[in-house]
Order: sequence, then structure tokens, then C-alpha cells
Amino acid sequence: MWEKNKQQLLDRRYLQMADTWAQNSYCKRRQVGALLVKDQMIISDGYNGTPSGFENICEDENNKTKPYVLHAEANAITKVAKSGNSSNGATLYVTSSPCLECSKLIIQAGIKRVVFTESYRLEDGINLLKKAEVKVEQVDI
Repeated sequence: MWEKNKQQLLDRRYLQMADTWAQNSYCKRRQVGALLVKDQMIISDGYNGTPSGFENICEDENNKTKPYVLHAEANAITKVAKSGNSSNGATLYVTSSPCLECSKLIIQAGIKRVVFTESYRLEDGINLLKKAEVKVEQVDI
């Protein structure tokens, strides 16, 4: 029982940190943050935004998200790959449930658990994760 309560407490704390990290995003429509945690250590982080070297403007003149904006999950996964660390067996904490494209990356990166706060409007990403036997949990912070 103690271990479950401790895990729930850690889940909320990591989600709060991901929420704080989301504030680094320059996106106006939606700010999303993500943390990759393995063995109780943060091994990567990310937020939604443009690729390195691009202007920090996520929306076009019609307030539509530009097609090359990276999601927080993709940023965290590519950042850990660049660092030489392994995300195999890690937990991804993200402020919004992953989309289908990010879910593919999560599966390929060997991430075994995804914990999120807000539901994305489409559930196909969550359904794919469940099909791949990735543990998925929604937690209120």
C-alpha cells in the first residue's frame, strides 16, 4: 500500500514539473510539457515548439499550428536519443495525452508507461499505446 501511495505522489509531482516545463513553450494555442523518468531520475524533458534554429513562432497568421512544430513528447524522446541515454523501460509524464504520431515514437522508444493530465481530443494515440501494452494512466494534479 505504501509503495502505491508513494508512486501516486511521485506521479503528481512529475506531472506538476511537466506542467511547469510547458511554460517554456512559445506556442500560444496550447502549451504542453513532458518529462522522461527512469529509475526515479529525469533523463529528458521537452515542450512543444519549433525545431532548433527556427523562429519561436508556432502559429501562422491564421492562428493554425505550423506543420513543423514538434510535440513535447517528440522533443523529449529525440533529446534523450541525442544524449546517448536509453528510454527503454522509462515512464513519460506529459500534460496532454499523446497523439497517434507521438504514440508511435513512444512505443519505438521502449517507454513502458505514460502518465498524463489532460485528454487530447482524439483517443487514437491512447488506443495504440494500450494495444502495444504500454501502461497508460490519467492523473489529476
